[in-house]
Amino acid sequence: MKAQGVRCGVVGVGSLGQHHARIYEALPQSQLVGIYDLDQRRAAEIAGKHNCRAFPSLEELGRACDAVSVVVPTKAHESTALPLLANGCHLLIEKPLCTNLQEAERVLAAANANNRLVQVGHIEHFNPVMSYLEKQANDPKYITTERLAPYSMRGTDVGVVLDLMIHDIGIVMALVKSPLRRIDSLGINVLSKTEDIANARLEFESGCVANLNASRISVKANREIRIFQENAYLSLDFMNQKGHLIKRSDIIAYGLKLKIGLAKPGDASAIPVHPIPIEKGEPLAIELAHFVDSVARAREPKVGGELGKSALEVAIRITEQIRSGKR
Repeated sequence: MKAQGVRCGVVGVGSLGQHHARIYEALPQSQLVGIYDLDQRRAAEIAGKHNCRAFPSLEELGRACDAVSVVVPTKAHESTALPLLANGCHLLIEKPLCTNLQEAERVLAAANANNRLVQVGHIEHFNPVMSYLEKQANDPKYITTERLAPYSMRGTDVGVVLDLMIHDIGIVMALVKSPLRRIDSLGINVLSKTEDIANARLEFESGCVANLNASRISVKANREIRIFQENAYLSLDFMNQKGHLIKRSDIIAYGLKLKIGLAKPGDASAIPVHPIPIEKGEPLAIELAHFVDSVARAREPKVGGELGKSALEVAIRITEQIRSGKR
């Protein structure tokens, strides 16, 4: 164990939680104190791998830590978060914050009462692609997102909107920075009791429209966003951390060339496509480093509880609209 740093723990060391443990052990500013998991054999395995303690109870882990990652099924977020907050832990709660707004409000009220930070695990906000978009996406007019994944039992305690689309809801809300005017959505169940494929069209007061698509029964994984604004068209790939843009000035120049015969109709190669320079990085490591730093500096994290609650509220509205059959 490191002798110094924010004392960190992880609750839930399944497919994602094990990586929280790995990263906390590696971060220079954190000390991985221990983990807790209902599966004691799994807890012992991961604790042994990362030279920390497998705690016999949630409360004991809470008393030993300054900060804890909550990486359990969404239905257990509130019941896990409340005792940890009562024991004085700052929390990173994997998205979605909770299964409903009432639970989310109780968690945030407890955090406020105990003067603790809550960061919500909207990991794409720490993807280098998002860092680029935050600087370059100004006044977007139309946005499309596509988030596809092969079927997995993990995450199916909620529908695809709360499982996958909520990432893009948070991204779009952060980029548009305008109140929602209207939501139109639809979805279908395929393998789950909840929706596995969903589409949502979000209209904002600014006039921007976002069309969000999510599926967890795809044959391939894909996480892309396309943004149309006055000066450019941007296309970015969150999964492979790359993208390109086409400038409006280049499209106008192409139109002029068409008029005078210097370009052929349909010849897309006549329009310059500019690759976007993105410095790649592991989003989860960036996210956890930010969380630990926020705890150490006692400052509100980039994706705080209120932002997580706002994304949850929109996701619930979409889910309810899908289930009620309204358009």
